[in-house]
Amino acid sequence: MPTARIFQRPKNAMQSGKHFTDQWQLEFEPAEAKQPDPLTGWAGSGDTRDQVRLRFPTVDAAIAYAEKQGFDYVVVPTPAKSLKLQAYADNFR
Repeated sequence: MPTARIFQRPKNAMQSGKHFTDQWQLEFEPAEAKQPDPLTGWAGSGDTRDQVRLRFPTVDAAIAYAEKQGFDYVVVPTPAKSLKLQAYADNFR
């Protein structure tokens, strides 16, 4: 039985926006290890569930989907967000 991981997407470090950070995402745990391709050297496997990422508006919707499909799931709690306030003058201390 496939195991799914449900988590809230973190903010992208390369952007200041918070697009899609309020949504929850369901990803499947890999069923087999990735092996290097002898021709290209890229890592890959025959597990196609690694490509599936489902988005849900709430954690309850993601859990309901996983239970309806019969998946085992783990909910990863969202880490607490801390805001670091800093003044421009702190650069010159």
